[in-house]
Amino acid sequence: MIFDLLLSIVPQTTEWSATTGFIMVVSNVISIVIGRSVIEVKGAGPSLPLAGPLSNFGLPELLATTSFGHIVGCGAILGLSYIGALG
Repeated sequence: MIFDLLLSIVPQTTEWSATTGFIMVVSNVISIVIGRSVIEVKGAGPSLPLAGPLSNFGLPELLATTSFGHIVGCGAILGLSYIGALG
């Protein structure tokens, strides 16, 4: 009985599409850029084989920024679907 009640209050979300994927990718890229400038101790832990501006970017920083990006992206997708901007 409680399970049926919980199923009835779950909101309907949009299905995956290229638009939702694009929003998630943009959210992750923005969070990596923000994290790159905000993280104080850069290069801690195992490093990634990247060149250029991300040359001193470690695995812990990548995991932290993309985790934050997924949280931001999830909020953006849910918010946009709630107001009807996503199909």
